[in-house]
Parts: sequence; structure tokens; C-alpha cells
Amino acid sequence: MQDIAEQLQAWHASGRSFAVATVVGVSGSAPRDPGAALAVDAAGEAIGSVSGGCVEGAVYELCRQAVADGRPVLERFGYSDEDAFAVGLTCGGIIDVFVQPVTPGADPALDAGITYIASGSPVALARVIAGPAALVGATIAVTADSHHGTLSPAPTTTGALERAAVVEARAMLDAGRTGRLVLGLDGRPCDDEGKGTVTFFVESYVPAPRMLVFGAIDFAAAVVKVGRFLGYRVTVCDARPVFATARRFPDADEVVVDWPHRYLDSQLDRLDGRTVLCVLTHDAKFDIPLLERALRLPVGFVGAMGSRRTHRDRNTRLREVGLTDAEIGRLRSPIGLDLGARTPEETAVSVAAEIVAHRRGGSCLPLSAGHGPIHHDLARTGGEPARPHAA
Repeated sequence: MQDIAEQLQAWHASGRSFAVATVVGVSGSAPRDPGAALAVDAAGEAIGSVSGGCVEGAVYELCRQAVADGRPVLERFGYSDEDAFAVGLTCGGIIDVFVQPVTPGADPALDAGITYIASGSPVALARVIAGPAALVGATIAVTADSHHGTLSPAPTTTGALERAAVVEARAMLDAGRTGRLVLGLDGRPCDDEGKGTVTFFVESYVPAPRMLVFGAIDFAAAVVKVGRFLGYRVTVCDARPVFATARRFPDADEVVVDWPHRYLDSQLDRLDGRTVLCVLTHDAKFDIPLLERALRLPVGFVGAMGSRRTHRDRNTRLREVGLTDAEIGRLRSPIGLDLGARTPEETAVSVAAEIVAHRRGGSCLPLSAGHGPIHHDLARTGGEPARPHAA
């Protein structure tokens, strides 16, 4: 829902009822990841997408029905060879879509969750998508130190279930994970869905991942633009005030004038495994102190621009300041995939392609050259994105 949070908040604030359809399970070559959402309001206005077009019409009608009757529904969409006109995914994958009606003021957890998401505050929404009929659609909004909503005021087994759901959802929020959670009615984790279990879909909403671009050069402007396109919050940092200006980098969320290593030291509490560092200065007096620190941090990607000669010299200098071969091995240098790029814009595409491939586990080969799954990062069970890398 994060992509459509602003519009949902507007509907919610105006008291308008709506239904949200969320992808809660994926297998095969499905077009959208778990968490992708489409919403339809009482007037029939639609926002978002769950499949890129394949089943939008059918999901739209499910949303309209949910708004009308107030009942949540879990629907599976796949591919049917028997009926060419059946609603399904042309790519051959399977997606599970959970449709939940929302009436402002009727559910404290959904009310709180939408407010948190719209404000950018971290929150995990744990929604029951399968299990006892009385629980389906029940939602708990979980933050780092509190939660809103309840599964039920009765029996003790549900109390244990609620406590376990809060604990597990909070752990998923801390890791920034979205996916299914299966618990027994007594709150014990279960490996498989079945009788006596409750399946939650936990959506973690955390601030946008960060991209730190060091070096206020022409190539940086293009990297900033593609970084924003990919959904990163982008910061440009350079020690030279004449180059590090908001006018030169209008697409950056912030432009900082500081020595790169000193700025990085000031950001340690705001970095995580999704953070991307692009070092574009290829000047040893900036690069070495910065990379000495960066390669020892638990960030997702560290790449540096420069020729192969610069790369070899940089590695020698990093060894001299005490970095191990394993730490140096984390450095992606020269940064970017071999696309034959020349212009700043082409180079930015090359850099972005390597970042995406590193994060998703892509082979970097043309899709036409392979025969396996197009989406590398989809686990075969539960439809939760796998994370082969730290990003």
C-alpha cells in the first residue's frame, strides 16, 4: 500500500469507504511482488496495480463487491490452458490476492496503520488472510513499541495468538520484511497452513532505502535521477561547495557539503542493509578514508567509479590502511555493468542495473539467453521475496 498511501489517506480522511486488494502470495513468473496493491473507493475510482494489467478487471470487481458487502475475500489467479478467455496471468504464474474492505473509523488498527504509512512512520500491518472465519480480515498495526487493534476480546488461545502475532510482526518490521506468517491458535509457529492454523500477511512499511552519492560530478546528477526513479532517498555529498549545490542536483533529496568520510560517520544510525553507496569522486584523498569505513559497515552495496588502473591503485591503498581481502571484495569497482556506456545517462543506467542485479540476485545475462525464471528473488514457498544479498 505504500505506493498508494497518499491517496488512501485522502480517502480515509474524507470518510470515504474503499477496498484494498493486496498480493499476498506469488509463485512462478508473476508480474508483481507480495505487497503490491490496488484500491477502489465507493465511487469506483481505482488506484494502484496487482498484476500490471492481467487480472486488474477481475480484482476491480472483487473490490467493488467488498465495498458493497463489507466482506474480505482471498482469491487465487493462475493460468488456464483449457480456457483462453479465462481471467488469469498470461505469464503463467500464480498470485493470491486478498481483498479487504475499509470503512474509516470502523477498525482502529487499519485507521492507525494508514495514518502511519501516510506519515512515513515505520509500521507493520498483520492481517489475517486465512483461518477461522471469525478472524479473517482482523488486523493488528504494530510499531516498534506499541500495537493497535485486537484479534478478539475472547478466549485465552486467541490472546496467546495475538501476543505471538505482535512479537513476530515486530521482528519482521525490524528486518523490513513482508510475507506470510503461519501460527497455531495457541500462538506457536507452524510450517504449513492447515486446520487449526491462522495465516497472517505481514506488510512492513519502513522509510525509503537510502542512496548516498559521493562526488558532485556530472555523472552523479544522472545517478541521482535514476536512484530516485528506483525509489531511493538520495543524498549527494561533496567537500567542494562550488560543486555541491541544490541547483546542480535538483533531483536529490538533499545535498551536503562535507568530507565524505565525515558525513558517513554522522549517518551510522540511519544506515541499514538496504543502503546503497556510490563513490564517484575517483580521487584517493576522498575515496580511501570513505571506503575504509564503508566496507566495514553492514550496508547493501558499495560501488566506486574509476578506471581499472584506478581500481588496482585503490585496492592497494585500502590494504595499506588495514582492510582485509574479504572487506575489499565487497567493493563493486569499477561500478556498473558492461553496457558500453559513454554518456552520464548511459553510465547511470549501467550503475542502476548492477545495483538491481546485486539486490535481486540477477545473472546480468540477457533474458533471451536463459531458460530459467525471470524473477530470481521469489521464494518458491509462501511468495515472499528471498534476499540473497544484504540489500
